[in-house]
Amino acid sequence: MDPSPTLTPAKIADQQSQHGLDLLAANDANAAEHAFRAAIAAQYDHVEAHHGLVRALADQQRLEPAIAAALRLTALTPQDPLAHTSLSIALQRAGHIPEAESAAARARILEWKQQLANPELTPTEGAPFV
Repeated sequence: MDPSPTLTPAKIADQQSQHGLDLLAANDANAAEHAFRAAIAAQYDHVEAHHGLVRALADQQRLEPAIAAALRLTALTPQDPLAHTSLSIALQRAGHIPEAESAAARARILEWKQQLANPELTPTEGAPFV
């Protein structure tokens, strides 16, 4: 009997994504990119790996590939404000200011929609909104 647990694609993606985050924290964006790509290869819809890939590419100043990765992320999670924020940041860093502003506006609209749908997420009076 094999005592090791079976590694599912989701577990592999989780492990590779966590490894990528560790590499980003160690300022090794190139190796992090490879880990995030491995996570995505194991499970294409692993959202955290897509976020990490955008960051790793941007940290390497590979801004056009970062934009392409962020566009794939927004296609994968069209209602996620953070995906549109990541796209906005990548666009801004690449100098695509009007497009960056549009992506940032989309992120704000999605955040507002989420707040309206979930009133308990709306800040209370006098409380700072983060």
